[in-house]
Amino acid sequence: MNKVDTMNEYTFTGKSRLVLMIGMGLGLLCLALSFFMDGFDHHPRFWSNLLHNSVFFTGIAFMAVFFISVCITAWAGWYTVFKRVWEAFSQFIIVGLVLMLIIGIGIYADWHHLYHWSDTSLLDPSNTASYDEVLDGKSAFLNPFWYVVIGGLIVAAWVFFAYKLRSLSLDEDVNGGDAEFKHHRKMRFWAAAFLPIAGFSSAAIIWLWVMSVDPHWYSTLFAWYTATSWFVSMLALTILVLVYLKGKGYFANVSAEHFHDLGKFMFAFSIFWTYLWFSQYMLIWYANVGEETIYFKHRIDNYPVMFYGNLIINFLVPFFILMRNDTKRKFGTLVFVSIILIFGHWWDFFLMLKPGILHTAQSTVEGAHHAGFVAGFSLPGLIEIGTMIGFLSLFLFVALTVLSKNTLLAKNDPFLEESLHHHV
Repeated sequence: MNKVDTMNEYTFTGKSRLVLMIGMGLGLLCLALSFFMDGFDHHPRFWSNLLHNSVFFTGIAFMAVFFISVCITAWAGWYTVFKRVWEAFSQFIIVGLVLMLIIGIGIYADWHHLYHWSDTSLLDPSNTASYDEVLDGKSAFLNPFWYVVIGGLIVAAWVFFAYKLRSLSLDEDVNGGDAEFKHHRKMRFWAAAFLPIAGFSSAAIIWLWVMSVDPHWYSTLFAWYTATSWFVSMLALTILVLVYLKGKGYFANVSAEHFHDLGKFMFAFSIFWTYLWFSQYMLIWYANVGEETIYFKHRIDNYPVMFYGNLIINFLVPFFILMRNDTKRKFGTLVFVSIILIFGHWWDFFLMLKPGILHTAQSTVEGAHHAGFVAGFSLPGLIEIGTMIGFLSLFLFVALTVLSKNTLLAKNDPFLEESLHHHV
């Protein structure tokens, strides 16, 4: 048996399942605690934790299928030896669709008030005391129908492309290997078709799920910024999973060269994230338009630790550690930075979502805007971190289950030899 054939089927052991199930149990417990320990009506801490983690991990899964499509379309071959990991990540979109539909149905059923625009009393011009002209002007897009039906169809389309690309990849193992590379040509067709759909639909989803918690605010850079946060998180989680599986004897063909490229992408897009962070902040600060500046003013004044900590964790740490070329070949360094970045970008999404949701919750309580520190909103608490661990465990449980269903090496991929001998 040669090196290519060794440990080519992943076994999802009972011990690994138990560890992840304990993690999921912790997440459920923390969600339950956030529900019963909430001081506001409609349990915004519970619902915001559910939204925060559902958006974060669904975005990671989306970025996996997006980057697969990018690599296929670009005729890239370096990633071939571990592409099964990204294919496994992509299948979590199905779980994300279910979770986001639950949140969307909650708008119709009045289970939560995560989104200020969902209050129909603000859209009635005859009600001069509460009428909100800005929200009324945006109501053609910010409404429950768009959130549930159109948003659901968009994510369902992501599910379709993730399933299609993975099924063609798996079928190539059995029926591929022909000189004409018919399977790979089909994959290039579907990958190229997905890219423009992914570009436009992800922006719409980000506007619906994330930016609309501050419905008076808008930024043309926000979709890029948020998607980049997802992308860096996906790369970091890829490194962690590959290091773990290599430690178990799998993916023997994934070398320091492949990790070096993953590290370069993680470094480069951390810098790109910082560029977008600065560009968005600088342009809004310089223009000094009230509708735009309120977003940053609110976060700087009331969430300074979160605001400045976000930049330190997601820029300074990867910048100074990954700048050296050799650190991107060292497993220990990559693992450390990857853990920091996954937590850092989860922190980033916390800062995007929680202030707007808290503002909406406080709008129904007289004097609550001056309440000071609010558990679960001002900073992530143990309940929030436990919920994140639960969602991470769920994500890994789904990914590892999918990974165990088929061989780890795409033996008939036309770029396999290039990937096996990848060197930079």
